[in-house]
Amino acid sequence: MAILHPFRAYRPTPEVAEEVACVPYDVINTAEARTLAVGNPLSFLHIIRPEINLPEGTDEHEDLVYETGAAKLSAWKSNPNTLQEESPSLYVYRLVMNGRAQTGIFGCVAVSDYDNGVILRHELTRPDKEDDRTRHILTQSAHAEPVMLTFRSDETVGEMMENTQRSEPIYDFVAPDGIAHTIWKMENPDQMVERFREIPLLYVADGHHRCKAASRAVEAVKPAAGAEINFFPAVLFPMDQMAILPYNRIVYKIPMMVTDFLAALKAFNLREDAAPVPEKKGDVSVLVNGKWYGITLPETKGISVADTLDVALLGEFVLEPLLQIKNPRTDKNINFVGGIRGTAELEKLVSEGTAQVAFSMYPTQIEELLAVSDAGLLMPPKSTWFEPKLRSGLLVHEF
Repeated sequence: MAILHPFRAYRPTPEVAEEVACVPYDVINTAEARTLAVGNPLSFLHIIRPEINLPEGTDEHEDLVYETGAAKLSAWKSNPNTLQEESPSLYVYRLVMNGRAQTGIFGCVAVSDYDNGVILRHELTRPDKEDDRTRHILTQSAHAEPVMLTFRSDETVGEMMENTQRSEPIYDFVAPDGIAHTIWKMENPDQMVERFREIPLLYVADGHHRCKAASRAVEAVKPAAGAEINFFPAVLFPMDQMAILPYNRIVYKIPMMVTDFLAALKAFNLREDAAPVPEKKGDVSVLVNGKWYGITLPETKGISVADTLDVALLGEFVLEPLLQIKNPRTDKNINFVGGIRGTAELEKLVSEGTAQVAFSMYPTQIEELLAVSDAGLLMPPKSTWFEPKLRSGLLVHEF
């Protein structure tokens, strides 16, 4: 049984919603956040990336950064362009990207469900990122950004969402990246709460560190039952509406001669002049010296579903034995490039000498994510990149 919790959201007035809404904190770095927020004092980036309000070079983990974020949120809540709902509410949130719509329920979910395995994860989290998000949550006394969850599609939930979309939305705008965001407020949230009591499991799609940080915040505070800190905001999408892009890899240095590396790849049916984007599971496109090659990963039997993922097989047969990358979570010689940036980003990084080799992956499938989660297993880091991304700053949960 999944707990869905209506909440009294802080939210911008419709007139300024487009100026406030911003990309999530973890899809951009500090420099990119500064650029996006230039000339826009209303951008929610000032709250979720508070270091952009401080001199360049400020460490994002300094005490002053967290204090600045809390002060910016407090000022935002008291701004005439910000309102708070009079009663706890749920919402329907629709995103449209390249003509494809994805619609889910925006509400709060329970930390207890995360701790007890009703909300299933599929990736390990990094302690340093956990520390950072936990501190932001506790300093701001708020969950400023929602996570993205998915669940097995339910006809009744779908009908309720459709009914809500017949009313006037509270927000309806197209963001600078061309993605349309529309949000409706539900008239009868209790009906949706009751229906989610019939949904057995929820799955983390995007926001593992925010989920873990919400749990750690509760552990630190040890609140009374029913306190708002026991819940954190999420948008819950039916799985048949989810789209996963590949999460590509770059390696900075090849620990052997490039010719020797290419010779070693012949064991994987090395092909020249391959397409930058692989066409099927098991195929990987490899960029070296400005040229795309194709390889095919070995087929394996009798191992867990997590070990059959392309990202796992790449690690087992290429990254570890050939490039000496044993732990991609901690190894400084590897980095990850979200599929939304495309293979052009890989070509740029290799051509400018930032990386010596790039791997363009076939995307993990949603069925694989659910199978791994259901089995209680974990994927390698950065196995999935979900698009479109939620916008931050539209509905904020205070505790």
